[in-house]
Amino acid sequence: MEVEVGGLKNVESSAFSGDGAPASDQAATPASLMKLILSSMVAAGVQYGWALQVALLTSYVQTLGLPHSLASMMWLCGPVSAFIVQPTVGVWSDRCHSRFGRRRPFIFAGCLLICTSALVIAFSSDIGYALGDTKEHCSVYTGKRWKATIVYVIGFWMLDSANNAAHAPTRALMADLAGPGRFTAANAVMCLWFAVGNILGYSSGATRSWHRWFPFLNTRACCETCANLKGAFLIDIVFLLFCSSISLFFAKEAPLEGKTGMVIANEQKSGVIELLKSLRHLPPGMRPVLIVSFLSWLSWFSFFLYNNDWMGREIHHGDPEGTQAQRKAYENGIRDGSFGLLLNSIMLGIGSFLLEPICRKLTTRVVWAISNFILFFAFASMCIVSIWSTNGYSYGVNKEEEVNNKVRVVALLIFAALGFPLTVLFSVPPAVAAQLADIGGTGQGLNVGILTIFSVIPQVIISVSAGPWDALFHKGNLPAFAVASFFAFVSAFVAFFVLPKLKTSTFSASH
Repeated sequence: MEVEVGGLKNVESSAFSGDGAPASDQAATPASLMKLILSSMVAAGVQYGWALQVALLTSYVQTLGLPHSLASMMWLCGPVSAFIVQPTVGVWSDRCHSRFGRRRPFIFAGCLLICTSALVIAFSSDIGYALGDTKEHCSVYTGKRWKATIVYVIGFWMLDSANNAAHAPTRALMADLAGPGRFTAANAVMCLWFAVGNILGYSSGATRSWHRWFPFLNTRACCETCANLKGAFLIDIVFLLFCSSISLFFAKEAPLEGKTGMVIANEQKSGVIELLKSLRHLPPGMRPVLIVSFLSWLSWFSFFLYNNDWMGREIHHGDPEGTQAQRKAYENGIRDGSFGLLLNSIMLGIGSFLLEPICRKLTTRVVWAISNFILFFAFASMCIVSIWSTNGYSYGVNKEEEVNNKVRVVALLIFAALGFPLTVLFSVPPAVAAQLADIGGTGQGLNVGILTIFSVIPQVIISVSAGPWDALFHKGNLPAFAVASFFAFVSAFVAFFVLPKLKTSTFSASH
């Protein structure tokens, strides 16, 4: 296969090719398709928690008293922890000499940390109550609960750090097991597990019956909404332990002892330092991939921050700090948003099956650009729907509004349509970057860290600016989505002109 990357030709490999790829020292015998499926099952467990985080946590922390304009700041933990944790864990796992393998010890530790942080989040209201937030029952208390908020934010930061600790070695493990030329297949399998985790997580977040099924979840500090969140996170722990056990059992890794070359040469280098040094010596074609990833994440992160809050405020006209009726409307919006994210995840799962043949036919450059155009139209539509829904309605007024069912249906369809661009975001950049790392001789763990830095910087930018930007215009979430649509439009054009021309071949499980 021939790849034209940054003006360089005759590199006999591509991110979607099984032909002519150089042998990798990380996977002497490529794993079968079934082994890839079972070994990556942990991704579903990790993604289950991420789905709950996206669906519930921005909205729930506002019920504790954190203002909407500051809610986005809470998400700074994600990019900060990703910048530190992912490259460090990635490089450490590149040179880990454990008899259990290079990646599995880090995946195991990351999953345990996720379970711990999920417990902190689930019981944050109870802990805050015990620390003296109030002595009133949660059904009558309407004030702010700052101690619970602090505990909750600590748990949130712990969860993001733990997710990154598990995510980096899982990505690297799949690249190790897949072997050269099969990175798209490996990432498509992971994308399928992401879809499964999202479907279950969003379904759990949309469920409003945990407090009835498990009455012990209700306490003086934790009423219906809190109890439902608590139940969802406890189920998350059980599901993650099951998925990680399957993956750790089937992902048989050869210990690093006896290996030579890049891994040993980098033995004394630390994660972040190695990451920063590697940015000066990127493989050919990596810079365009990082540029488009950066712009794509600038667009996507507003959606990850505010999807359910948008549904609760703009579509259902609710307010987490308003009257009882407005709070109920907001909760109904959160439930609708979780259902919309469930539809999004179903489309994500379907897209994971279709992505490889579509890329083979159209090339990854065209597919990535098209997905960003879809992103632009979706976010622009969300702005239009916001104006449509709030026409004649003053944002934040203390009155109840009937939900326009046509607006609600259109909003749900937008959520569903975003499933395909999400498939591309989860699959194409890491697949291309993994093959470029294989060609350039850099470690897969380090390579995940390089790609991560160009997703975390946009997250920092959006986390810092989105809340104040929305507050400046007093228009809810509309300004953030307007900015997101602009970046999606720019990224689509940039993708057409700067991405490398990659060709693909059909994946075969017998490779």
